[in-house]
Amino acid sequence: MSDATIIGQPREAGFGDYVALMKPRVMSLVVFTALVGLVVAPVGLHPMVAFSAILFIAIGAGASGALNMWWDADIDAVMRRTSKRPVPSGRVAPEDALAIGLALSGFSVVMLGLATNLAAAGLLAFTIFFYAVVYTMWLKRWTPQNIVIGGAAGAFPPMIGWAAATGGIAVESILMFALIFMWTPPHFWALALFMRSDYDDAGVPMLTVTHGRKATRAHILVYTALLAPLALGIAATPIGGPVYLAVALALNAWFVIGAIRIWRRDEGMAEADNFAVEKRFFRFSLLYLFAHFGALLADAGLRHGGVI
Repeated sequence: MSDATIIGQPREAGFGDYVALMKPRVMSLVVFTALVGLVVAPVGLHPMVAFSAILFIAIGAGASGALNMWWDADIDAVMRRTSKRPVPSGRVAPEDALAIGLALSGFSVVMLGLATNLAAAGLLAFTIFFYAVVYTMWLKRWTPQNIVIGGAAGAFPPMIGWAAATGGIAVESILMFALIFMWTPPHFWALALFMRSDYDDAGVPMLTVTHGRKATRAHILVYTALLAPLALGIAATPIGGPVYLAVALALNAWFVIGAIRIWRRDEGMAEADNFAVEKRFFRFSLLYLFAHFGALLADAGLRHGGVI
């Protein structure tokens, strides 16, 4: 962990700094996938209970982000992509980030349990623990498989949403988990390809650092090839439907083609063209995941007579 001498003397923070501490962009993905998990579940919830569940899941995601920024302040300070975050930039003190993270963690888990059930609360608690402790404190700095194993933290939200509605776990919720879990490595490795110097500077053993870009490109292709049949297979489950099938066919075809293009890249040309192929793949990967879960939401609406 860093200390104040590394990240500078904190100054008074504004409201926006505390919002940024909770990683709102990551939170948006968590909220959306959790909402889909809740809506596609076979058991309906009262709208106020559903709203409360999503709110507390979002707060739990924010808590995880705050704990991540507290622990990673030292490496965030030397990475261009993260150096302006609230803690390394000195806008929020590390002890404040820790206190906020712990307080919001406890609050979100307890309130989700009271609003829904113990299964959902337990999954949320485990997700926060997995992201803040298993991934952030251990995997991220220890192994190039950090993203592969750590990706589970970002894959739990639809399972939490499903559990909030049903009180348990089912094959469908596990498949939604698996979709995000298998999507995470190619998504982040594409980012690492054109941000490798950041991970070098910070000493983070990302695959691009430990095995090189050529091996990373091959890994992206393998994981994308494994992801495609999994994504298509969800169309045959009770939560799938015609909208999801059409979206999955189109997006997975493009995703596989994109992974092949990355795999075939001439490494000597990478610097010259500013990693345009990798950047396009990374940006498309965001649309890929949102579109798949959006299609599940649309099919749920069709099954319920157009009312989601």
